[in-house]
Amino acid sequence: MSTDEIRKNFLLSDLFVPGQVNLRITDLDRAVVGGAVPLVEALELPNPAALRADFFAQRREIGILNIGGDGAVTVDGKGFDLSARDVLYVGRGSRDVSFASVSADNPARYYIISYPAHSEFPTERVRASEAQSNELGAMERANKRKIARYIHAEGVRSSQLVMGVTVLEPGSVWNTMPAHTHSRRSEIYLYFDLPRDAFVVHLMGEPQQLRSIIVRDGEVAMSPGWSVHSGCGTSAYAFCWAMGGENQDYADMDPVPVESMR
Repeated sequence: MSTDEIRKNFLLSDLFVPGQVNLRITDLDRAVVGGAVPLVEALELPNPAALRADFFAQRREIGILNIGGDGAVTVDGKGFDLSARDVLYVGRGSRDVSFASVSADNPARYYIISYPAHSEFPTERVRASEAQSNELGAMERANKRKIARYIHAEGVRSSQLVMGVTVLEPGSVWNTMPAHTHSRRSEIYLYFDLPRDAFVVHLMGEPQQLRSIIVRDGEVAMSPGWSVHSGCGTSAYAFCWAMGGENQDYADMDPVPVESMR
């Protein structure tokens, strides 16, 4: 594929438009990816005709991450306030979901990731301070980072969605290196907290046939199960990782030795 073809098939842009909800339906484990930026008025989660459902979450579960100002998400009449890097899990069967900001001058920016669900779990909020976290990497390898897990087998339960946030330390630029694949799950990265003049060189493809795309703040890179998903930025940044597929085993991955990558 050419650069344009890779970007067309694996990169999602323009998700976070003020005053709008934007959703993209993908064929990677039937994921739906989107963004919502409410201003003065609350925004309703639409029900795309392509889902062939009575309402969005009729057969789906949803993860919502706030990467902007303070806001609140209302699910079937119950409100959940969300600050930056808080996550809300919305269980299958939830009918009405809406997004609001505390201030239109500093609006919330909601990242939406959804997969099909075959069982129901309760809607639950996780504060950034409550997420299970650990540190990986080292400064001498420019990959020191903190990984926070929100929706996973030992945290907020879900049918298949696994979701978390990785934050790189100042001076570190590499993520998910050494690289890996996991054939039983696709993975989707939202890059955020990138300065306007910065970007990430996102690596994807088979380990011996790597390709790269330039990803900027608020853009999403999608990786099939056969593809690595790693990157190097021009500055420190954060990214939300989300997975869906056959299992929720975080450790079910196939490491790729650095010396074998081409």
